[in-house]
Amino acid sequence: MGVTHHGRTHRLDLADPTLREWTCRVLAADPEQGIVLDRSAFYPGGGGQPPDHGVLLWQGVQTRIVGTRKSDDLWLIPAEGDPVPPVGTDVTGALEDTRRTMLMRTHSGLHVLCGVVFRDFGALVTGGNMEPGEARMDFNLPEVPPDFKAHLEELVNAEVAADRSVAVRVLPRAEALALPDIIRTQSNLIPPAEQEVRIVDIVGLDVQADGGTHVASTAQIGKVQVVKVESKGRANRRVRVRLSN
Repeated sequence: MGVTHHGRTHRLDLADPTLREWTCRVLAADPEQGIVLDRSAFYPGGGGQPPDHGVLLWQGVQTRIVGTRKSDDLWLIPAEGDPVPPVGTDVTGALEDTRRTMLMRTHSGLHVLCGVVFRDFGALVTGGNMEPGEARMDFNLPEVPPDFKAHLEELVNAEVAADRSVAVRVLPRAEALALPDIIRTQSNLIPPAEQEVRIVDIVGLDVQADGGTHVASTAQIGKVQVVKVESKGRANRRVRVRLSN
């Protein structure tokens, strides 16, 4: 998936994660395949972050978008039974703001969690997943210190309250991979063909390769509750978190 384009679609979601409404043109349309736009702010899903939902508005008609299918193009999936705008139609795209904003807060919260666990416990990520407002992250952490759950929650919320800036930049692959500890997962998930790497930097805490959408500062995440810490094998620990509204 490109940083600026995927197939014929210019990706507005990564250029400006605050964008919620925009104008665009339909390049391909099929009730079964979906819809391809020339410009799209729909995050298509990836890296554990689910795709955006929203609508396309055209000629007094509404088409609900409920997901994305990634191939050579980004195909937006319309809700079953909704009309599909013809090729060449100018449409207005609009994201479901509550879902996108909560996913941005959740994703940034996971980066804070990852940064704290790496800094204070030296553990790498082995897996993760998120939904709006709740998530899980797995770590290679053979030994769990006493009071780990409560202490981890305190550490994470201290970083949230510190209002650290969340900065995004794009680097050439070689330059990005030369950064220390840029890969926080046990395996390198950057596709070999990807020549540009998007870097998300929670300034002073966590720097890693990432392709998702994020808030501008940690204070926007809100309070993080560590709901549960589970053992998933001899060395694997699953941390479940939930965000306050």
